Amino acid sequence: MENSKKSYALTMTGAAIMILLTATKIVPSSKAAGYAVFVGIAFFFITEAVAKTPRSESGLRFNTILKDIKKSGVIVWALLPCVSGVVSLTAGNLIFGGAFVDHVLGRTGAFISFDKTVLLIIQFIIAGFGEEIAFRGFFFGKTSKYFPAWLCAVVSSAVFAAGHIAQGNVGIVIFDISGVFIDSLIFSVVYHKSGSCVISTFSHILGNMISFFALVGFFR
Repeated sequence: MENSKKSYALTMTGAAIMILLTATKIVPSSKAAGYAVFVGIAFFFITEAVAKTPRSESGLRFNTILKDIKKSGVIVWALLPCVSGVVSLTAGNLIFGGAFVDHVLGRTGAFISFDKTVLLIIQFIIAGFGEEIAFRGFFFGKTSKYFPAWLCAVVSSAVFAAGHIAQGNVGIVIFDISGVFIDSLIFSVVYHKSGSCVISTFSHILGNMISFFALVGFFR
C-alpha cells in the first residue's frame, strides 16, 4: 500500500513537471521544454523501482518483443504512422506549399543532422526511444493506472505535441502540431495494446524516418 501511494505521488509529480516545462513554450526563446523528456525518463525508472515492477510487466522490456508485437492489432497500429506522416506532409504541402516543408525542416533542423546519414539514423533512434520512454512509458503508461486510458492518451499527446511547437505562420503551426498530436495518439494505442514502449519506439522511429525521406525525396 505504501509503495502504491509513493508511485501515485511520483507519477503525478513527474507528469506535472513535464507539463510545466512544456508550458514554457509560450516564451519563444525558452529551451526548457526539451527537458521534459529527461524528466519523463528519470521518473519512469524511479516509479518502476519504487513499485518494484517485475521485468515481465515493465513498460520497457526487450525479452518479450516478439510476443508483444504479435498481440492483436499491434502491427497495424505500429505501421500507421508511416502512412499518417506522409499524408500530413502531402496535405500540408497542398495547403501551404513549400512553406510547410520549410517549417518542418526548421523545427527539426536544430536537432537533426540532415547531411550525415549514419548520424541522422542514430539521432532518430535516440530521440524516438527517449520520447517513448518519457511520454508513453511514463506519462501515458503510469497515469493510465489511475485515470481512464483515453484521457491519459489525450493529455500526454497534447503535452507531446505542444513540445513540438515552433514559431511560424499560425495556420502552419496548428496544422503541424495537429499531425504530431495524432501520431502521439497512435503511439499511445501501440503502447496500450503491446504494453511496451520498445514497440511504440519502433513505430515512432519508422514513422519519423519514412516521413523524413518522403520529405526530402518528394517535397523538397
